[in-house]
Amino acid sequence: FSNQYTEEQARKLGVVGWVKNTRQGTVTGQVQGPEDKVNAMKSWLSKVGSPSSRIDRTSFSNEKEISKLDFSGFSTRY
Repeated sequence: FSNQYTEEQARKLGVVGWVKNTRQGTVTGQVQGPEDKVNAMKSWLSKVGSPSSRIDRTSFSNEKEISKLDFSGFSTRY
């Protein structure tokens, strides 16, 4: 999963947070922003992803409303 494309998409949509590839071949992360932007990012992560990725399943959890953003940008964690 190329996180460069994920970061680019997040910037385009105006969401903040992070992504990380796991040893199990999955991707984990956190996305914050206006609900419609977060939903657009979720849709992109579920259907598009990076050109070389294969998406078998997506799972989104711990969704909640927040009063302020915890991140200032979107990054890749290693």
